[in-house]
Amino acid sequence: MAPAQAGPGHSGAPHGAPVGKPGDPKLVKRIVTVTMNDDMRFVPDRIDVRKGETVRFVVRNIGTIKHEMVLGTEKEIKEHADVMLKFPDMEHEDENAVTVHPGLVGELVWQFTSAGPVTFACLVPGHYDAGMVGQLRVRP
Repeated sequence: MAPAQAGPGHSGAPHGAPVGKPGDPKLVKRIVTVTMNDDMRFVPDRIDVRKGETVRFVVRNIGTIKHEMVLGTEKEIKEHADVMLKFPDMEHEDENAVTVHPGLVGELVWQFTSAGPVTFACLVPGHYDAGMVGQLRVRP
């Protein structure tokens, strides 16, 4: 089975602009592996990156249910989590997100263009509220 991958947005609206932009895979300087599990946790849940850095996130779902990793500001993540509660069957195909089914691995390549905090979360209904959230610190 092929790995899950991020793709174009489901709403047509640009996502993630305040926290960066899709990265060029040829410019990746670092690979960060993030594991998602059914305890509703990301491991690691704190990651430091540098402004301008392009990172390949290798996202492993070791659980038995679907999970995802969505990048955004804290406000964007909270608002999007509320929308997901209203539309629980919606699947993300945003450039700043990757959905990974059980036992699979997905990738997300992202360039961080601004210093400051970035949130990542699983927005499958109920997962964010259960604590499936992490923080990226983008240093100057």
